[in-house]
Amino acid sequence: MENNRQLGPRSGAGRKPLSASRAGILDRLRDQPEPITLAALVRITALHENTIREHLEALVHRGLVRRTKAEPHGRGRPAWLYELSGESESSEYAGLATALASAIARTSSDPHAAAVASGEEWGHQLAAGRSPARELTADAARAETLDMLDDLGFAPEPDETDTLSRTRLTRCPLLEAAHRHPDIVCAVHLGIVRGALEEHGMSPDGTDLIPFAEPGACHLVVPPTPPPA
Repeated sequence: MENNRQLGPRSGAGRKPLSASRAGILDRLRDQPEPITLAALVRITALHENTIREHLEALVHRGLVRRTKAEPHGRGRPAWLYELSGESESSEYAGLATALASAIARTSSDPHAAAVASGEEWGHQLAAGRSPARELTADAARAETLDMLDDLGFAPEPDETDTLSRTRLTRCPLLEAAHRHPDIVCAVHLGIVRGALEEHGMSPDGTDLIPFAEPGACHLVVPPTPPPA
């Protein structure tokens, strides 16, 4: 275990913070009793519509804001409604994974398989929240999933020259938990990737995660195309 602490990624404490403008929009949404439209946010904040739209897209992409369609009313397309997703900046990831690590180790006869399955379900939910009902090409699904991992705090560094599409994960939001329960926490991470890929229409076959593979990183392998059956 002590050797593992000399390998692998750094702590995920360096996750990109929100800008003051985006944090302010979250505060405005938090004050609302129900979901509101883009136009309402423009009136409340006095910011330009394009500026608000850009910030909302980023917050939806990050999983902090939920976007839903309003009920149709009259002619024209229904408006988008925005509300907080219910996930805080830190709890959206750390809370569930930490609980899984202890509960699965205590109760499951096959902790690794149970952790992967739980991660897959979570990966589906995360991916659907970012880009609902959207199937992508294999390469686009891989890129979208790596972008999601970046937002979660893994700081991925793809190696485009690697024929296995190996990516270095240089940070870990749950580094201490991963050191204590690598068979569970790292399996959850693998499951998240597999679930996200599948949600985007790409087979997760061949996807693998090598924990503490080198000083400074774990290795994630996501084949650019599904292997033959």
